[in-house]
Amino acid sequence: MRYYPAALALSLAFAVTGSMGQAKVADPIDPRAGELLASGRAALAHGDVTMATDEFESALAVDPGYTGTLVALGDAARKAGLQGKAIHYYRVALERNPNDLDAIGGEGGAMAEKGALEKARANLARLDGLCGKGCAESRILADAIAKGPAPKVVSAQAVKPAPVVQDN
Repeated sequence: MRYYPAALALSLAFAVTGSMGQAKVADPIDPRAGELLASGRAALAHGDVTMATDEFESALAVDPGYTGTLVALGDAARKAGLQGKAIHYYRVALERNPNDLDAIGGEGGAMAEKGALEKARANLARLDGLCGKGCAESRILADAIAKGPAPKVVSAQAVKPAPVVQDN
C-alpha cells in the first residue's frame, strides 16, 4: 500500500506520454509537391482530368505522406466518373487522418453519386458533428445527396439491337 501513490503517478506519466506519441502532427508539404498539386488543381478546374491525375500522382510520388494529395486524387477520380476509385482514395486519406473534412465530404459525395445515399447521410452526420451544419463541406455534401445518384452510362456493347427481318 505504501507504493500505491508512486505507482499511480508513474502509470499516469506513462499514459500521458503514450497518448502524446499517438497524436499526429501534420508535416508541412514538400514545396515541389505543392507546385504539382496547384497545377493539378488548375488542370482539374479546366476539365483536364487526365493531366490533373498525372500531376497529383507525381505529387504523391514526391511527398507520399501528405494526405491532401490523396483527397485531390479522389476529386479527380470523381470528376472522371470513377466513384469507386475515388472512395478508395478518400478512405486511404481517412486512415491517415480520420477527421479530414475534405476526405469525409468527398467520400460522402462519391457515395451519393454511386447511389449509396444512406452511407452518404452517415458521412453528412459525421461532418455536422465535426464542423457544424454551416461549414462548406457539409453544404457541398448535402447538395450532392439532394442531387442523388449520377445517371448510369451504358456502353455500346451492353445494348444489343433487336434483329430485324427484311424481305429482299
